[in-house]
Amino acid sequence: MSRLLFGLLLLLGMSTPADADERRTAIFAGGCFWCMQPPFDNAKGVVATEVGYTGGKGANPTYAQVSTGTTGHYEAIRVTYDPKRIAYAELLEIFWHNIDPTDGNGQFADRGSQYHTAVFVNNAEERRLAEESKAKLAASGKFVRPIITPILPAAPFYAAEEYHQGFYRKESGHYQRYKKGSGRADFIERHWPEQH
Repeated sequence: MSRLLFGLLLLLGMSTPADADERRTAIFAGGCFWCMQPPFDNAKGVVATEVGYTGGKGANPTYAQVSTGTTGHYEAIRVTYDPKRIAYAELLEIFWHNIDPTDGNGQFADRGSQYHTAVFVNNAEERRLAEESKAKLAASGKFVRPIITPILPAAPFYAAEEYHQGFYRKESGHYQRYKKGSGRADFIERHWPEQH
């Protein structure tokens, strides 16, 4: 790339190939993946999000297969971020603030293994940060019951069907009714009122 083009891209605030090299990904399972996209999409430093499936058996699972609870896959979100603008530890905070980390049977109205929570780590440093973050949450006294969300090695991630991507934007009324009706919205407001 010429210096002139590089300078122009910087002036316009556009990303360059070098910026793309700095991007990293993080994967979290927080129950219904529709509800996990907005908080990450709204975080400065997050470049993109994609919902999908991970942690189970079988490549390229479909929503119909995963929703049976027999594949071992979790509904999950893959977050692409710029580590110069947002730290992995901050992504963990967003994750904890949008789930019930004490529920071992699913999340809110959604029950079954496909709705279990988990942090999927890519390396030893992410594991260390995730363990520290989990311990800090446990020590905070926010929850009476133990924090049981596991920290697991990252597994292949399979993008969900297109109609699930950005569902909160495509079907905002449906999404808002679901988030409220499932109990997630009230739970977050009760435990993290400073977010509202």
